[in-house]
Amino acid sequence: MKKLIALLPLLLASTLASPDGKGGNRDIAAPVASSAPTFAKTDGLLFNIDGASQYYAGTNCYWCGFLTEDEDVDKVFSDIAASGLKIVRVWGFNDVNTKPGAGTVWYQYLSASGSEINTGSYGLERLDYVVKAAELNNLKLIINFVNNWSDYGGINAYVKAFGGTATSWFTDSTSQNQYKTYTKTVVSRYSNSTAVFAWELANEPRCSGCDSSIIYNWATEMSAYIKSLDSNHMVTMGDEGFGPLTGDSGEYPYTLAAGGYIWQSNLNITTLDFATLHLYPDSWGQSYSWGTPWIKLHGAACAAAGKPCLFEEYGGTNNCTIENPWQNAALETNGIAGDMFWQYGDTLPSSGTKTSDDGNTVYYEEGNWDCMVADHISAIKEKNGL
Repeated sequence: MKKLIALLPLLLASTLASPDGKGGNRDIAAPVASSAPTFAKTDGLLFNIDGASQYYAGTNCYWCGFLTEDEDVDKVFSDIAASGLKIVRVWGFNDVNTKPGAGTVWYQYLSASGSEINTGSYGLERLDYVVKAAELNNLKLIINFVNNWSDYGGINAYVKAFGGTATSWFTDSTSQNQYKTYTKTVVSRYSNSTAVFAWELANEPRCSGCDSSIIYNWATEMSAYIKSLDSNHMVTMGDEGFGPLTGDSGEYPYTLAAGGYIWQSNLNITTLDFATLHLYPDSWGQSYSWGTPWIKLHGAACAAAGKPCLFEEYGGTNNCTIENPWQNAALETNGIAGDMFWQYGDTLPSSGTKTSDDGNTVYYEEGNWDCMVADHISAIKEKNGL
């Protein structure tokens, strides 16, 4: 998500986590999944998971890898699987410039005098357990490598360590070499796991005031690099969908200024397997009804490019009233292959406490769960012929 998730800077790392193909057709016959998990892939304008090419629903659980109790991870992934959601997006980064005390999860320490990747019990071993839980529950993970925002370190942590700015980060050799080192470490750990749906370059990358070639060239280079490390899994960018778009209405999110890139041009990057789009009208100064054409225009662009779109993040207060029309639009739009609401919430058995609530959280089998999740899963099953 965006700036809104300054909500828990190290919340789950310390409080909750304290020691205490072209032209796909949506109307397909009922798919038959293979008997064993396989690597997820694209199939025209759809995603194929374990042999089934269809529309998929998922959610965001950025904090999953920061939980320190195995029973909490087990509960969260069991509940997600029971709901019928299939894809789970987690943060594969947790960058620091000062090493925290024992019992706090961090993945990478960034420093000009020598950086360090934490592969220990409060480091990437926590992400290891998330991948294991996904495997056991037959779920698929999108694992992201860096944050555009300062939550959990992100680009800002690189800038603090190596200098420059948030915009120069995309071309700074020291930062990019360390980013490559980190991505190689993570990718190498899970390159053979069928639980990984895709690798994601960044959460909502933006390059304010930049020529659109900056992010285009960075995404081209880095997606090709990850493909060179791992040919099993898909790669995507994780961007919000900004920039001029064929048929757009001219509002700010459709300008180059919004993100410093042209989303439609990025569809041409062959080493990006699918495109992502996000939707937060409250943050972007748009009406909630504006979201439906935003979804449809992106779907049309993906269909024209022969590449699936994943409606990867969306949020609005009063979830059902606001977001059900977006879900319906995504499900009905050729080119949109799945959607993932922000964000999933649950009650952790180790402490009896609830996970983060940023105003967009939908808790398992509570509140708006039926109208946001259960009803949507039923509609997807009907659409998929199941």
